[in-house]
Amino acid sequence: MTSSTDIPQSSISNLQSKIPIAVVGAGGRMGRTILRCLYDGAVPELTLAGAVDLWDHEHLNKEIMPGVPLQSDLQKVVDQADVVIDFSSHFGTAGNAERLAEWKKAWVIGTTGLSKEEQAAVEAAAQVIPVVQAPNMSLGVNLLFTLLEDAARALKDKGYDVEIVERHHRLKKDAPSGTALGLGKAVARGLDWNLDEVSVHGREGIAKDIRPDKQIGFHAIRGGDFVGDHTVIFAATGESLELSHRATSRDTFAVGALRAAAWVAGKEPGLYSMKDVLGL
Repeated sequence: MTSSTDIPQSSISNLQSKIPIAVVGAGGRMGRTILRCLYDGAVPELTLAGAVDLWDHEHLNKEIMPGVPLQSDLQKVVDQADVVIDFSSHFGTAGNAERLAEWKKAWVIGTTGLSKEEQAAVEAAAQVIPVVQAPNMSLGVNLLFTLLEDAARALKDKGYDVEIVERHHRLKKDAPSGTALGLGKAVARGLDWNLDEVSVHGREGIAKDIRPDKQIGFHAIRGGDFVGDHTVIFAATGESLELSHRATSRDTFAVGALRAAAWVAGKEPGLYSMKDVLGL
């Protein structure tokens, strides 16, 4: 039998210095990917405190990774964590806001499709706790946000129309994707436009007039098992410019979420983005 005195002090110190995290929505596609990447040591500063999902999840109380059962009691799991990674649902995330603020837990939000009221709940929590919220946590997409804003600013008033096309797997419920909306916001910033005033979602039938100059079109494709493809088209007479990002694995989002969790631990209250995390 090995006693505590046989364990190297460096190992004990490393374990104690790790940041404990809880994953909410752990039984979903992204949740499971986050757990696997964490288990594989993608971000070694972190350790898992627990995994949470809905009370009626098919794997509830079963091991979702070695030694870690999937639980439904949020408070029981979160009590053991410093940071919560949330990939649940738009209503689940909004419902977590007040409780996580009360419990003073740092929060990483990857959930998309929040209504204005649900987003307001997140922003209220950010007055009390540090929150990282991002529609996409990959390095490539967050770099694309910056590139698009610069490109839009350079092409402003030069006759370029803007269209955004995204495609995801057939099970994704919200459209357009949170990433597509984030790309649209980046373009709108560069053009000094209000996205809510200029966005149009899909087109059909016969238009009463030609396409207005001040418009950003969104087109959502759902089918198969696409992880996430996004293309922003700047189209002018005689030429077009396309900036694209294609995700081939959810690992890129999962590792980004884990990096955000390591970064946000101990930060001051506020609403942060992946640009803050990545230093972009």
